[in-house]
Amino acid sequence: MHRHHAAMSASTGQPMQLAQAYQHCLDIARNHYENFPTASKLLRADLRPAVAAIYAFARHADDLADEGDVTAETRIKQLDAWETLLERCEFDKSIDHPVFMALGDTVRKRQLPIEELHNLLIAFRMDVTIHAYSSFDELRFYCKHSANPVGRLMLALHGVDNSEAIRCSDNICTALQLINFWQDLSVDLPRGRCYLPQTWLQESGLNSQGMLDGNISPEKLQTVLKHALQITSELLEDGVPLLPMLPFRLRLQIAATIHGARLMLGKIEKVAQPMEERATLSSGEWKTLLLPVLKDTLFPSSAIKRKPE
Repeated sequence: MHRHHAAMSASTGQPMQLAQAYQHCLDIARNHYENFPTASKLLRADLRPAVAAIYAFARHADDLADEGDVTAETRIKQLDAWETLLERCEFDKSIDHPVFMALGDTVRKRQLPIEELHNLLIAFRMDVTIHAYSSFDELRFYCKHSANPVGRLMLALHGVDNSEAIRCSDNICTALQLINFWQDLSVDLPRGRCYLPQTWLQESGLNSQGMLDGNISPEKLQTVLKHALQITSELLEDGVPLLPMLPFRLRLQIAATIHGARLMLGKIEKVAQPMEERATLSSGEWKTLLLPVLKDTLFPSSAIKRKPE
């Protein structure tokens, strides 16, 4: 490990302490139980430490919002303290925290939009205080802060900054967040969280409290879920024009993400008891995507014209 640090310091001219801070973030990204796709080997090697710093920041904030047995008030105070460190790290190179030492260096070197990191913290605070959503606009506001910043930060790291790319990225990221919600009804509802908007539920004679109590008609829920999946699919497809705007390795990753998301939307629709079962993709199903993903990566303009099957 020490040899690795020395090599990093020698090759980049970084002080040893900064190299160790990045290594700390890389260890978190590699070892954490929840897979972080953007830290995969598809990333350019020079970007991996930067992505790891962003991940380590978000991972700990997520844990503050969600893990352990503390009061909501305590969670908010801890997130406030985390944000204070974020505010300092952009300008204070002497900050004595490995995550913020690495993150501050990344923000400065890569000219990252630091407001997107603040936006993530808004979403984590919402996780603490809001457990049901009145309307789809409210839910999209959550996605704007929980998911879209990740895409915007990845674009910034790759030097992609045109407004159409950002719009497409936001649509893909929001769709991915929504897919996660619809996939996880059986996980979130027992934890007291209902992400299906109240207005959608009411159109089918349902409500959030009935969902949380498990006292609802499966047929009525299927009607609401079908609507949710349709809206989500439209958002996802509206993001496909992003592909030609991306460098090759990132394009490959986003093409795989889009195809996987399409497959997952179909799987969720086929789940008979969405409040009791969770749709997943098998390794065999992922393998069926290899050729379509490669095709869209090599010929991204045709991916826009071609409707998904």
